[in-house]
Amino acid sequence: MTKTLLALTLGEQLPVGDWVCISQADIDLFAKATNDHQWIHVDPQRCKKESPFGTTIAHGYLTVTLMPNSLYQSIQPDPTYKSLLNYGVDKIRFIEPVRAGDKIRFISTLIKTEQKASGMLFYFETVAEIEGRDKPAMKGVFLTLLAGA
Repeated sequence: MTKTLLALTLGEQLPVGDWVCISQADIDLFAKATNDHQWIHVDPQRCKKESPFGTTIAHGYLTVTLMPNSLYQSIQPDPTYKSLLNYGVDKIRFIEPVRAGDKIRFISTLIKTEQKASGMLFYFETVAEIEGRDKPAMKGVFLTLLAGA
């Protein structure tokens, strides 16, 4: 059952979202958008021969950019406060590469709230799991502002 942000309690884990498959097409689009065409991301043939992973890997920041959508799917919109804004990321670490074809999902826990002049700021400790692997792709603290709250 989803809740509004203001109904969450410290230490509460959000509902875990669905697995998201990271395709080579996704990686290529991200490379185009960011102008980061390093071969480890966009050259499957070279990766088969030279990469320790045997395939292309997603940009770490591609994983980061997928987290807000997971958050939006895990909370109930608040009819009183309609503006939900990304406020930043603290302490982000890329632990395990996401290979083309991997599936990831996000597990987020509310660890802190802070009242700002512009609204309530929520801090979520978040891990991006990779299906079938022990190590997560990423860990970080994501900040979300509920404007006006």
